[in-house]
Amino acid sequence: MAWPRVKLVVTADDFGYCPRRNEGIVEAFLAGAVTSVSLLVNGAAAESAAELARRHYIPTGLHANLSEGRPVGSAHHGASSLLSPEGFFLGKMGFREAVAAGDVALPQVREELEAQLGRFRELLGRNPTHVDGHQHVHVLPGVCQVFAEVLQAHGVRFTRLPLERGVGGCTWLEAPKRAFACSVERDAGAAVGPFSGRGLRESGFAQPHLYPRSVQSPGLVQPVAVQPVPASDAWVSTGGPMPSWA
Repeated sequence: MAWPRVKLVVTADDFGYCPRRNEGIVEAFLAGAVTSVSLLVNGAAAESAAELARRHYIPTGLHANLSEGRPVGSAHHGASSLLSPEGFFLGKMGFREAVAAGDVALPQVREELEAQLGRFRELLGRNPTHVDGHQHVHVLPGVCQVFAEVLQAHGVRFTRLPLERGVGGCTWLEAPKRAFACSVERDAGAAVGPFSGRGLRESGFAQPHLYPRSVQSPGLVQPVAVQPVPASDAWVSTGGPMPSWA
């Protein structure tokens, strides 16, 4: 029996995060190692990233961000469940903890996502090819329903669902990272229904058999997310401003 043909999509996340990351991502795209990018519209180097995407004809989606830096929408003008008292997003784990505690107002999530989609169109002059979430915020309970509704309303057809079978058995991962990966996979599994119900399509990182056919892309599109950046640039989000390396 012949194996189905698979199209490999390699997406570089965090485009626009900082100049060095932009440089690494563009280099990888021109070398053929990356096929598309996801843009952080609130990143320190978002405008230059958008210019690079236009110059090199890079397929570009939105990397929706609810965990690092400052918001794009009106949240920074007043109190918001998405922000710290200093006006920054709550951080990778801080946002998750707030969602779990029921402290995040979902209408504010919708407002910020709408604002980031609008900013994307300002920067690129078109809709994103896809929308995914920085640090997988888009698959969190409640948040995923908002994402699915907004993406459908804006005509976005593709997202990313990070289902990675067997990640709990990856003993080479440090325990906290493995626990985080397992929680992301659980959330992604629960998000299949809301996204597929709104017509969003995605075949998963490497296990299309885990998805209903309604959310599999024709031809078994296999997406992989990467972040082409020097190891010295690694940074753990705890909330606050995003770094801006020269």
